[in-house]
Amino acid sequence: MLPVQPTAARVARRWVMQIAAAAGIGGAANQTAELLTGELVANTVVHGPRDADVIVRVQVLGSILRVEVHDEGPGGVTLRRTEPTAPSGRGLALVDALAESWGTTTDGDGTLVWFELEAF
Repeated sequence: MLPVQPTAARVARRWVMQIAAAAGIGGAANQTAELLTGELVANTVVHGPRDADVIVRVQVLGSILRVEVHDEGPGGVTLRRTEPTAPSGRGLALVDALAESWGTTTDGDGTLVWFELEAF
């Protein structure tokens, strides 16, 4: 659990990299997990409630690395296609392009966004 603040993405990226490395996941899978985790947590910092926490979970399920990012925000997540010159708005497009699968759920407790990568 991390407070929603600008350093949250950096802290989450490092933590996910450490968990992945401890599970024997390295190389491109570890780097992709780092990138996508940073994007999802940054989305929470920018779009989520300011006085809340973000929860990051990591699971290794066989050959799959699954990362979940949960915030207390009531809003859903929308995949947008941005113009190449836009200064932001590519986070979910990166998740969509690089993850094996991903999804989102919104309920009374907030918004959960997850992605899965082939780790081995």
